[in-house]
Order: sequence, then structure tokens, then C-alpha cells
Amino acid sequence: MSQSTATRYRGAEPFLLRDHYPAAGGDYGVLLVHGFTGSPAEMGAGGQLPWRGHARGYTVLAPRLCGHGTNEREMRLTAWPHWYSAVEDGYHLLRGLCRKVAAVGLSMGGLLVLKLAAEYPVDKVVSLSAPIYLADRRLPLLPAYRLFRRYIPKKRKRYDVDPIYTVGYDRMPLDCLTSLLELIKHVENLLPVITAPALVIQSQPEHTVRPESARHIYIRVRSVH
Repeated sequence: MSQSTATRYRGAEPFLLRDHYPAAGGDYGVLLVHGFTGSPAEMGAGGQLPWRGHARGYTVLAPRLCGHGTNEREMRLTAWPHWYSAVEDGYHLLRGLCRKVAAVGLSMGGLLVLKLAAEYPVDKVVSLSAPIYLADRRLPLLPAYRLFRRYIPKKRKRYDVDPIYTVGYDRMPLDCLTSLLELIKHVENLLPVITAPALVIQSQPEHTVRPESARHIYIRVRSVH
């Protein structure tokens, strides 16, 4: 499945920051991967993280995952292999531009970059609140929900975060949520394959990912932390 080119959410566009700085990081690419139902805006297109890296000479790429940044109906037609294909495309693009590539993923994006690190020679990998254990109490009811609903509202908490970072959907396609659970199991089995240097970060408080997820990832990967 090819990714739609119609980004219909303003601010959800993918971005590439590249210039020819003489800084030490000039030959280093950084892949930023957003989360489930989110967009590249989560990775700070209008904020400090990518621009600080860019100012130091890094090439920074944040792809938009298939089905994201358009509408929930389009996302419902996708599954985790489609989302991962966008990450692979981003990795190959950076490999063509840079000698080294680091991959950074938020939430589900953390799962996708961990899978990438298990399958490609990523130089460094960073997972930010990647889910192994989810905190949503509605999950046991997912099979029943799917009998009569296609979407459920997202559980949102109010944080002191600029709206430019929260461009995404307000509801989740249940078929995609099922695919996310499949991705979690798939990546959990891949963790011992990862040998690249890894940084595992878990935010607190966190209303979607249980904090023991980070410890589980940290223990299971075989990288030199």
C-alpha cells in the first residue's frame, strides 16, 4: 500500500532538515518516528529537538506513517506493516545521505524503531515511552467493541503542551488498535536481537503506557546501554 500524499491535518506534514554545516554531526542522520494516530508534529517540527540537531549539522527526517495525518477512515485501511514500511523508507533515505543513522521513536514509533534496530544496522536507537504493557482498561473489551463499533475515542490528558505538538486523531480505529497489539508482541520477540546502543526513556505520569514497559525493554535488549 502506498502512502497517501494528501496530508489533510495542518501541521501533520513530514519534514526533512538538511543543510551543509561544517559541524561534527554533518554525516549523521536522525530518524524521528511519531506515535499511534499522531503525526510528525509530535516530534517537534516547530520546536527545539529537530532544530537543535540540525543546527549541530545533523540531517533530521520525520516521516508520516501510512494512514496518519489524513483521516481515521484512511488509517483504518492500514496495519502495522504499512506503518513500518514508512520507517524503512525513511531509514533508506537517510542511509543514502549520511554515513550514520540514529532512530528515535515515540510511543508506537518507539516499537517501530526497535524493530528497525533489530533488522538493520542502526547506529543508535532511542525509544520514548514505547508500549509493551498498555494502561487502557478498555483493551479486554476490544473483541466486543469490534462487533458493533469501528472507532473509540482516545483517552486524552491535559498537559501543558503547545498544540503544535498534538496534531493527530481524536479517535482510534479498532482494527488498527488490534494491529498495534500484534506489533507489540512481534517487537517483544525481537528485543534480544537488538545490539545497537540503546537509550530507553519512559515518561511519568503516563496514562497510556505502563512504566514497567521501559524496564522490560531495557532488560531484554542485548545492546551496550
